[in-house]
Amino acid sequence: MGIAALFDLFTPLDAIAVACLLIAYKAIGILVEHPVGRRRSVTLMMSEFRRNWMVELAQRENRIFDSQIIGSLRASTSFFASTSIIAIGGVLAVAGNAETLRTVTGGLLSDDRPVEVHQLKLVTVALFLVAAFLHFVWSNRIFGYCSVVMASVPAPGNSRAMHVAAQAGELGIRAAYNFNRGLRAVYFALTAATWMIGPIPLIVATLATLWTLWEREFRSHPHRILARGDMP
Repeated sequence: MGIAALFDLFTPLDAIAVACLLIAYKAIGILVEHPVGRRRSVTLMMSEFRRNWMVELAQRENRIFDSQIIGSLRASTSFFASTSIIAIGGVLAVAGNAETLRTVTGGLLSDDRPVEVHQLKLVTVALFLVAAFLHFVWSNRIFGYCSVVMASVPAPGNSRAMHVAAQAGELGIRAAYNFNRGLRAVYFALTAATWMIGPIPLIVATLATLWTLWEREFRSHPHRILARGDMP
């Protein structure tokens, strides 16, 4: 089946649903990293704590605790990168097994369209997972850069200590941004999977995901703690 003929099997509602998915994915990323108005996201507030962390690091001799923290952060990125690879393999395995996919979509989803339609839907899920994997890997790499720069921060009292510590802090922030982008891509990969049921479920799931991410960044209890200094 040709590409043009394949796309002809999708309805205008499918196109609207996918457009909503992609716009929501891009929009929430911009909103989190570049919020409009004075209300800051959890991500931005945590960036300030990362900068403060490096200021404190530059003023203490014993930095074992700091190395343990950065090691833990790198382990998290490695775990999610590995998980993304496994998920990509699983999705592609299902998409590549036309007979199994035909059985599932014909019985469970009651959809008599060609199996290629559902394969394309699963490819959309896989693309979000690939984006997640790339963000997690890059985050891991930047955390590695950050750990090297942290190790090069001179002893307290050296005139270069604060400058190098500030560099480490900015690297840590970029690593965290990419880690968060990877998490958002995983959220939207799960959202894209609802397209298998139909375009309406995809639109509903997209709005639910958008609300969930916005609420956690701007209206959650952790946000209130960071913004006002409240105790949990």
